[in-house]
Amino acid sequence: MVITVSRTPYFSQWETPEMTLPVLSEGPAALRRDPLWRNSGADTIEEYVRWANNVCGMACLKMILAARGEVHSTLSLARACTDYGGYVVNETDDSIKGLIYAPFVTFVTERFGLSAEVRTNVATIDIPEIFSEHEFFMASVNSSIRWPENEPPSKGGHLVLGTGASQGSVRFHNPSGHDQVSQADVELPLTRFDRFFANRGIAVSF
Repeated sequence: MVITVSRTPYFSQWETPEMTLPVLSEGPAALRRDPLWRNSGADTIEEYVRWANNVCGMACLKMILAARGEVHSTLSLARACTDYGGYVVNETDDSIKGLIYAPFVTFVTERFGLSAEVRTNVATIDIPEIFSEHEFFMASVNSSIRWPENEPPSKGGHLVLGTGASQGSVRFHNPSGHDQVSQADVELPLTRFDRFFANRGIAVSF
């Protein structure tokens, strides 16, 4: 299979996609300067800042739904997913745990009629097989994949939306890419992707 440019719309997990580098250098507080924060669906800037670092999975879902013509705010998806147990919010210290895969699968199946399944122990060379059965693969990678030439400190912890693959490469949208090249329709050799990939994710179809 030869992969082509995705027709899946791209969305960042921040409302202003250019916020990645400020967040990396200054921490989440940089998001208080995001002029588009209200588009997230957050009621307050505090709610936006609290959630924005944790919604790479919701950004992936937002892209999937946009590909079939649906428009949803990121925080509306996060709240609904939380109701299903996809996130666990600790009101004591404001920490957020998630994305939790199994409840997320139930959420998108029941709420949006998507076909989804958790995939574990996925060998990187087997990623192309997933696309023979599914349109998308939310892959767990290290967030430093935005700089694929670097060696990551670990694998996993961040979700990117895989939109296609060949026997030698994979294409994806990265919700926390720092520029156009690292955000939409990123294509990496499977051997390089493997350095970041935690061998798990969620396969999704319409």
